[in-house]
Amino acid sequence: MEIEVRHLRALCAIADTGSLHRAARQLGLAQPSLSTQLRRIEEEVGGALFLRARTGCRPTPLGRLVLSRARPLVADMSALVAEARAAAVAGPQPRIGSTASRALAGWLRRLRHAQHEPSLHMDVSPNALLRMVAHGHLDVAFVHEVEGHPLRIPEVLRVRVLMHREPQFVSLPADHPAAGKTVVDLNDLADDRWMVDPAVDGEWDGVHRMLRAAGLNPPVLHGDYHTAASLVATGQVVTVCQPTSLSRPETAVRRLHGDPLGVRLLVAARSDTDLDDVYPALEDAYWETARESVVYHQWLQQHLGRGSLTRAG
Repeated sequence: MEIEVRHLRALCAIADTGSLHRAARQLGLAQPSLSTQLRRIEEEVGGALFLRARTGCRPTPLGRLVLSRARPLVADMSALVAEARAAAVAGPQPRIGSTASRALAGWLRRLRHAQHEPSLHMDVSPNALLRMVAHGHLDVAFVHEVEGHPLRIPEVLRVRVLMHREPQFVSLPADHPAAGKTVVDLNDLADDRWMVDPAVDGEWDGVHRMLRAAGLNPPVLHGDYHTAASLVATGQVVTVCQPTSLSRPETAVRRLHGDPLGVRLLVAARSDTDLDDVYPALEDAYWETARESVVYHQWLQQHLGRGSLTRAG
């Protein structure tokens, strides 16, 4: 007997309902049929998956192990069926991957207005997203490439550059002495702890090179974006951030003097057609987000010129 998705779905139903009778009713089966099916599954895996008692069915240790693997498979299959049904009605919808960006909300909104219903896969690793596009698991990826740390772009991909060099700003506590400045020098932050996310391709190397070039060797903590935001807000660290980030009551986003760290923003797909379907919406969303950040908007006007911002409003 080969175990199929329907068998895994039956195991999940038994565990969820705690009863062969209720699980059979949920699955639309006769209880004897479900009992026979369970017995054959247990013979296949080589052990009992449930303890049967008058009070119901409880997973055995082996059952818990099998269920831990079965549940995500059943969920993935349900998602696949739902996605396929939606595609059959409306046509294939874009599968988008992205690293963190404030432009995402506007991008997805524009695609939905154009009668797309994209799926979204987030990952801190640009290289991982590019591999997913190359292998056909995603249609498009919007990623960033940290200066000095080139991404490994598979040869099969087509790439468009949204920003050749987006300067990275700094997020610091609102009551930090340097928060009163429009432009912050790295030496103003010499006594601060920094936080970086080492899981982001190139981020630690980029920040380390930036600090070393300034002659600084501060304590560096490792953490994700959410942790960094919390620690900045409580005055414990400073961190590099995207220039589209917005200041909040507890935090201030400022430009770094000389723009010592930058990233390149890329969009990758397996064909120009895939890029054409989603790139204009992303471009519009990015410039909309850039205008919302006063500091970044001013930087763009200074470095790209007012004419370069005309198409973005």
